[in-house]
Amino acid sequence: MIEILNRLVSAVEDSLREEFDVVAFAGRAGTTEYHLRRMFSSLAGMPVSEYIRRRRLTVAAADVIGGEDLLTIAVRYGYGSTEAFGRAFRAVHGAGPADVRRHGGPLRSQSQLRFRLTVEGNAPMDARIVERPGFRLVGHAARVPLIHEGVNPHIQAHIESLPAGEHNRLKQLSNTEPAGLLQVSGDLDPDYTEGSELTYLHGVAVDDGTPVPDDLDAIEVDAGHWAVFRTSGEHPKALQDGFAATATDWFPANPWRLRPGPSIVSVLDRADDFSTATCDIWMPVERD
Repeated sequence: MIEILNRLVSAVEDSLREEFDVVAFAGRAGTTEYHLRRMFSSLAGMPVSEYIRRRRLTVAAADVIGGEDLLTIAVRYGYGSTEAFGRAFRAVHGAGPADVRRHGGPLRSQSQLRFRLTVEGNAPMDARIVERPGFRLVGHAARVPLIHEGVNPHIQAHIESLPAGEHNRLKQLSNTEPAGLLQVSGDLDPDYTEGSELTYLHGVAVDDGTPVPDDLDAIEVDAGHWAVFRTSGEHPKALQDGFAATATDWFPANPWRLRPGPSIVSVLDRADDFSTATCDIWMPVERD
């Protein structure tokens, strides 16, 4: 995967003055757009679309300083008007093209990325591959923004809004793996952009023959393989670090890639105040 990401960066560099087709590149590289976008965002800290925009406008800045007609520059880098180009330019550099042309700056450059797999001597990740038939996730769902670090207050408020006895009722419905109460994230933005909306479901897994009560939401899950990662420690930090480590450590070293589907967290054990917890992260995967 590291090699593919570096090839992606080189391909982007060769096509800064034209539209870049991520789907076509993924096909040529023998992977999927979904996995490519998720891995790029996790490792680079930004979506691939944002990286392309920053690189394009970094290179465009040299043309702006050179004094060429702004409409010609705008069209060269894929913008239909000087206004659209100016807005994008200001968003990256913090100043408009006219200001930069007069004063030579300020300019905020996006360097060309290079991905490297660094061996740091960390303990091996505790993971297993599980093949599961199709099943259902049932519970209470809400649309919430994605937050990479710390407690997500929107998820916390959603859980706290449930009636006190609802947790026990859900537990009694659970009849298949992953067992117990689950934290489910579905409809994730492939770029994994912070602030983008996802569907969060607080619920349980049931086999696909189990009827869904009328007052509960359901997510149908396709049959397939899952990579299951064990995390333990300060919550939610250990869990969030585990998610990050799947991208930085596990996927680059193993012949599996993400496939579309929900990410599931099963809480196996926790302190009474939830300050620490042991969890399993379930991620849908397929052979690379």
